[in-house]
Amino acid sequence: MDFSLNEEQTVMVKMIRDFVKKELQSTYAHWDRTDDFPVEHWRKMGNLGLIGMNVASEEGGQGTDSVTTGLAAEEIAKGDSNMAIASFVVGELITGIIEKYGSGQAKKDWLGPIIAGKKVPALCVTEPHAGTDASAMHSRAIRKGDRYILSGEKSGITLMMSSDMGIVFAKTNPEAGARGISAFVVPTDLPGITRQSYEDIGGKCLKRGSMFMDEVEVPDEYLLGKEGEGFKIVMRGFDFSRVILALICIGAAEITLEETIKYTKERHAFNMPLAKFEGVSFPIAEHCSIIEAVRCLCYRSLWLRDQGLPHTAEAAMCKWMAPRYAVNAIRDCLLLHGHYGYTQEFPIEQRLRDIMGIEIADGTAQVSKIVITREIFGREFLPY
Repeated sequence: MDFSLNEEQTVMVKMIRDFVKKELQSTYAHWDRTDDFPVEHWRKMGNLGLIGMNVASEEGGQGTDSVTTGLAAEEIAKGDSNMAIASFVVGELITGIIEKYGSGQAKKDWLGPIIAGKKVPALCVTEPHAGTDASAMHSRAIRKGDRYILSGEKSGITLMMSSDMGIVFAKTNPEAGARGISAFVVPTDLPGITRQSYEDIGGKCLKRGSMFMDEVEVPDEYLLGKEGEGFKIVMRGFDFSRVILALICIGAAEITLEETIKYTKERHAFNMPLAKFEGVSFPIAEHCSIIEAVRCLCYRSLWLRDQGLPHTAEAAMCKWMAPRYAVNAIRDCLLLHGHYGYTQEFPIEQRLRDIMGIEIADGTAQVSKIVITREIFGREFLPY
């Protein structure tokens, strides 16, 4: 195995680190306090080619492999984990879906503008009574001539309040269960759409919310793939997004550990640096060990994906481990900063709030363990 970066990856990582230092780290807290989505950062990330990186170059993307995209997400997360989620989870999922399943018109209207950072997307899957069990959704899409009429409520939508469009999943054949779900591009300014924002404890600039659809009309060319393919479309993306979310947690934990190591070297107690006390250094050593181990699993999962090999179990392993261990590491780092860590003078408390949300996103730890169990024992050994 070769763990070194190639020349292209080395250049990219340096470019992103410069961007993070110059643009993201200094404004991370600002967007948390103002509750606004940083549109200017979104556009700059588009200009740098950091949105829709996996999309083929002929479609406007970079055509990067999964490992390279993971490296970019990890580095951006060291400056602003929320912008990493916006670009490498929401943006990457949506541009990938449009590239593969969108009609010529859907691509023309949305793929290029999203990749360029000119439009903000959202992924609309969850409903009030259908989160983990996405196949139980109630939203409906009825064919009427050359249009579909959509009605229903979508909830828990990242970027909802800032979005220009959403990929909406709704049932075109309610009797068919998961096989009756279809996917549509839905501009969020259409008549019949209303939105409601949430007051989250973290990830505030991601502007989560609900969308209500009352007989919203979309052209049939905004259907993605074929009718009934929606559930398959979204589930295929989760093996990728779960690993990227894990790497975002890793990036946030890594920068927090770096800051804490520096702080404990400089802060003195009893005429010695805090770092000399084993009660301080040992927890940091443990967290660095665990974070590095999970990081390696993340990149192995992405490598498997690039080879076209199964990686569903590995992705689920990453998804439950990285958020939990990152939260543990960030929490201990906050405590090692003493009462200063509990203030907003340091970014640690915000990272703790922001990363906690990833423990829920794209499947909780319990869901991940169900997926792992299914993969290693077989579906017939699931209890339900």
